[in-house]
Amino acid sequence: MNTYYTNEHAILIILSLLKKHGIRKVVVSPGATNITLVASMQQDPFFEIYSSVDERSAGYIATGLASESGEPVVLSCTGATASRNYMPALTEAYYRKLPILAITATQGDERSYHNIPQVIDRTTVPNDIAKLSVSIRACKDEKDEWEATIKANKAILELTRNGGGPVHINLATTYSRDYSVKELPDVRAIKRITTSDKYPEILSSKKIAIFIGSHKDFSEEETNAIDSFCATYNAVALCDHTSGYKGKYAVHHALVLSQQYYKSVLSQIDLLIHLGEISGDYCTTDKLKPKEVWRVSPDGELRDTFKTLQYIFQMQEIEFFQNYKKEEQISKNTLLNECNTEYEYVYNSLPDVDFSNIWIAKNCISQIPENSVVHFGILNSLRSWNFFKLPESVKSYCNVGGFGIDGAISTIIGGALAKPDKLHFAILGDLAFFYDMNALGNRHLLKNIRILLINNGKGTEFRNYNHPGAVFGEKADDYIAAGGHYACQSKTLVKNYAEALGFKYLSASDKPELIEASKIFFTEQVSDKPMLLEVFTESKKESDALFSTRNAITDNKTFIELRQTGASIAKSVLPKDSYNKIKNIAKKFL
Repeated sequence: MNTYYTNEHAILIILSLLKKHGIRKVVVSPGATNITLVASMQQDPFFEIYSSVDERSAGYIATGLASESGEPVVLSCTGATASRNYMPALTEAYYRKLPILAITATQGDERSYHNIPQVIDRTTVPNDIAKLSVSIRACKDEKDEWEATIKANKAILELTRNGGGPVHINLATTYSRDYSVKELPDVRAIKRITTSDKYPEILSSKKIAIFIGSHKDFSEEETNAIDSFCATYNAVALCDHTSGYKGKYAVHHALVLSQQYYKSVLSQIDLLIHLGEISGDYCTTDKLKPKEVWRVSPDGELRDTFKTLQYIFQMQEIEFFQNYKKEEQISKNTLLNECNTEYEYVYNSLPDVDFSNIWIAKNCISQIPENSVVHFGILNSLRSWNFFKLPESVKSYCNVGGFGIDGAISTIIGGALAKPDKLHFAILGDLAFFYDMNALGNRHLLKNIRILLINNGKGTEFRNYNHPGAVFGEKADDYIAAGGHYACQSKTLVKNYAEALGFKYLSASDKPELIEASKIFFTEQVSDKPMLLEVFTESKKESDALFSTRNAITDNKTFIELRQTGASIAKSVLPKDSYNKIKNIAKKFL
């Protein structure tokens, strides 16, 4: 019988990546649980395989091979206690920084501790036998295959990172007897680039964007480096209110990419340069489908946010941008102009929504005083205000690292203590406010603090039209949306508490009242007291406002139909120049 590769997808992924990363030396020990891996390697002449019955000896053979050849070496053993015998050699490899990849076969981590023969727990390994240990389960679907691809890449890259050392993969098998696969899949190999490596080329023909998640404030030098890169490659920097970038190529994309039936010019990015950490802008990370991602970070960690990561640049961001600097800049701004035009188009199409966090954001964001600081609560407040542009001199932050509702008020107090010469605003919902309200009694609290509390009486996120909790209607308030707590939108609870602690208290329950209160709340002078503006909204109107905002643009299909039926009429009644201008504008948004 002719045998080829196993049909077990996890093993096919590992084999493909070993070949793409140029790892060919293998020391195998006999067993049943690792048959599918070993038999697949055995029929592929790429692999240079050596046999060793004793795993203790196999481990030391691998150390010798790795030391003398300067290449990574793979170890393969079966289940039961076989892997325990690797420990002495892996300890040696750890302290000598030898790149040995120990692939230990298993029936699956979930079978541990159930009195199943030859199943032992390998989920925890001693600190000094492996730099990294991962478990890869048998693949059942695309999600499993993505996980296996990421873990295998991460393990292989760790072999040579920061001087190198041993790495462990606990690999599950299904004992398949199907060896009919003739070609390995084309699995995405992720490479790590350091300052001493050759940098990949950037083709000028590609549509390029920089995506910046939450990030510390950029220095003037870093900002200039990004601006120069964007000018050279006709790129833009996609930002939200946590990105920290204030350069001239910033594109605030949340409003455009949140549109449910609109195809943005950003939907076809060829190369995305990924900076920063977690972004709270769910719509953007869902809508962006870049063909290729290069992540730049000093930590060099594999973060496959968009699932098309190709390179990890382990270096300072400014080093990356300076490397791609060219003496002669193209200085094209066509993508920037398209993005800005697109934003204005969507913004001008927005309906006048009901009194809600989104309405407040749209009508108040320009009133935030220059050079102040804003801290947003998650999730409704950050999303609502991300739709609109802050004044350029205003700094903004959000606790998206842990992404919990706790700590927003305490965080802004800490910021206000660090920069007492600036106004510090916290914008958050009622659950986040009550979670952290004890901070208002802190004796270090200064007069430069202002809190905008959007009180809708519940976790309105769980009542939004597009949330899984919405299917339960009013019943969601019982336990999912936590409605009815904190005196059910009492008009005196927060007022009495805030005033007792020395705050100037303001409130609003409709648009006219907010317009009046905002004149005081957003004044640029530091007042004699800290301020708290409590705004009462309704959950249903919050959801309706979100729906209307995300559906401000007519879907492409309807837009095309309207264009087809109305084109002949427009052509007959409009001057030729006017008709052609409208026609050209319409083309941009299809």
